[in-house]
Amino acid sequence: MKKIILLFVIAISCVACSGTKKVVNSGNAATISTSDRDGSSYEKAVIITEQHEMQGIRAEYTWIQNKYPGYKTVSQSLNYKDKTPYDIIHILTADGKAMAIYFDISNYFGK
Repeated sequence: MKKIILLFVIAISCVACSGTKKVVNSGNAATISTSDRDGSSYEKAVIITEQHEMQGIRAEYTWIQNKYPGYKTVSQSLNYKDKTPYDIIHILTADGKAMAIYFDISNYFGK
């Protein structure tokens, strides 16, 4: 199990560093990662491609952990823009910077 998790973390890390569009699906967490999808706004929301809520939520937190190791969750809220559901997760990075990370959850929300 630890080997699977380690391989997953390595795969996500490689995708996060690339600037090309890739779908990452390691069984438990799927996201679309592009250089313009950094989660900093609705327009740049990270798209979660999972089809079920538990896997989708796991994908969100896995993405944050890989992008901002050592972060702390401050709050999470569900919001809509143009009838699309978004999770906005407010975090403190390891160096104390407050951030809001936007996730498009339309692929799994309510499923």
